[in-house]
Amino acid sequence: MISKNTIDKVFEQSRVEEVVGDFVQLKKSGSNFKGLSPFTNEKTPSFVVSPVKQIWKDFSSGKGGNAIAFLMEHEHFTYPEAIKFLARKYNIEIEETQINKKDKENASERESLYIVSKFANDFFKKKLNNSEEGKAIGLSYYKERGFSLETINQFDLGYSPKEINCFSKIAIGNGYSKDFLEKTGLSIFKNDKSVDRFRGRIIFPIHSMSGRVLGFGARILNNKLKTAKYLNSPESLIYNKSKVLYGIYFAKQEIAKLDNCFIVEGYTDVIQLHQKGIKNVVSSSGTALTNDQIILIRRLTINITMLYDSDRAGVDATLRGVDMILSAGMNVSVCTFPNGHDPDSFSQERSNEEIKDFLSKNSKDFIQFKASILSENAKDDPILKAKTINEIVNSISTIPDRIKQEIYVKHCSKIMDVSEDVLFNSLAQQNKNEVAYISKRNISEIKKTPKNIKVNVLFELEKKIIEILLLYGTKKEKFEELILKKDENSELVMEPIVVESLVYEKIFLDLQEDEIEFTNESFKILYNAIINELQKKGKLVIDVFLNSLESDLSNHVTSILMNEDRYQLHDWLSKNIFVKGKNKVISQLVSETILSLRTHLINEKVKELQEETQKKSDDNSQILEEITDYYKLKSLLSNKLNRVL
Repeated sequence: MISKNTIDKVFEQSRVEEVVGDFVQLKKSGSNFKGLSPFTNEKTPSFVVSPVKQIWKDFSSGKGGNAIAFLMEHEHFTYPEAIKFLARKYNIEIEETQINKKDKENASERESLYIVSKFANDFFKKKLNNSEEGKAIGLSYYKERGFSLETINQFDLGYSPKEINCFSKIAIGNGYSKDFLEKTGLSIFKNDKSVDRFRGRIIFPIHSMSGRVLGFGARILNNKLKTAKYLNSPESLIYNKSKVLYGIYFAKQEIAKLDNCFIVEGYTDVIQLHQKGIKNVVSSSGTALTNDQIILIRRLTINITMLYDSDRAGVDATLRGVDMILSAGMNVSVCTFPNGHDPDSFSQERSNEEIKDFLSKNSKDFIQFKASILSENAKDDPILKAKTINEIVNSISTIPDRIKQEIYVKHCSKIMDVSEDVLFNSLAQQNKNEVAYISKRNISEIKKTPKNIKVNVLFELEKKIIEILLLYGTKKEKFEELILKKDENSELVMEPIVVESLVYEKIFLDLQEDEIEFTNESFKILYNAIINELQKKGKLVIDVFLNSLESDLSNHVTSILMNEDRYQLHDWLSKNIFVKGKNKVISQLVSETILSLRTHLINEKVKELQEETQKKSDDNSQILEEITDYYKLKSLLSNKLNRVL
């Protein structure tokens, strides 16, 4: 556990513009900074960082928060990992409370699995580098593959001894729970005896996007043994192989920088290419590419190049992945290697420049790739040619962008020597069912949609109150209070008096006086949290306050706080358009909002009373008198509202 003292120092010393600036290119824009969203593919900046408020907001994805939230979103750190990252960045000593055996067992299951996996990773590395068996078998194998010690250490490669329960005994002796050892798949327990799942194998740790060890891939080196060559960790709370890409932690920055991701099949393919300087490479870990893996890549780039063996299995795996990538709206190219080579073997004896040159010259878009398969296998066979063309058109039909579809149709026409009209007709046939479904669904939705969409007035007013509290809650302003009284004719009138008050106190007392409660659950929670914070401390430190909220509430707050800064993205001043500052009319804004809320609630009450009169058949005089009083009050509020405006 990280001490509170360390966390407090991190919040005091970290600067959001410096933290975000390490990952996003920011440009000064007034009092803020702006840049392209790191979460979406955009050309116009919609990402704003406020040094004054110490928060950021991405208007394209809706995400926002403080420096911690950015690291958790962008780097996929856990909260403790984000704190440690910032502590290292600002040279803050990390104080941690001692975790004993009981604490380990009582920790959340997910975190416990991470802890066990880290212990195993350290164990395997130690056995590889320090034991005679590890050096003789594991280390010698890695060196034979051409891996340097630097690469071996970078990828955390290890070795599991042949002894049947060497790891399990040591793990249990160090206080690790049998339950978690079994759930990670590291140990197998039968009849009170333990067995190491990966015994006698070299170890490839599988890291998350943030660098945490999720599971392991293990390869046996003795081909005479009747057992699987490769063995992976079983599925667990922290490891789902369909959602993980091997090497993503080491490749993410380079993928984003080069705007392209190479996908290979095996662990050693990734390691070898990385060692040769091709660092934007990941592996599907021997499994078929999945939608979740594609989505993981899409967060970094929309361009994928598949690097697969030229054998039949490699070609089939490539063909399966192409349509999935296209349907995700991404661009895909394919590069196959000469017969008898995979990315690992091909790269071993070639330089960085030679590998880059080969990849550049031999990467083909998916149409060229399928066409090349035809030329090799079909030759002049018209049936196979037609089948290949249909497969290409089917791939084109999965692309969501219609403009891209048309471009690829024209490209296919030239390569395959088929008229565009024929291809467009075939594509239309492929899309026919989808178009019919979409049209039917759209007509149905249009019928359901009301002609006049009503704005939720109450939602907007409650949101405005939260905004005022966040932006101006601690400011002292002069307000014109309305004292309701009867004049000499016994008519209701409002007598104005001027009082000075803190904004949050004015709002709190007015809402309390009218017994008004928020109807929106999120705004209700935020209102109570803000008022509680201001009443206790007299101030609201935004980045600290954000950290106390759930992520959805944190997004609400950053959206509200940064909405006014959004104008800066459009550079209004350079166009001689002047946006009126809210802080110049704070008292007016507060009074207007509360009066509008009161008026709205009166309208709702009158409506409710009118409906009641329609239900009653007897005397309605008392209800009608109440309605009249509300109308008089509404008239007074309307007059006051007009003066405020």
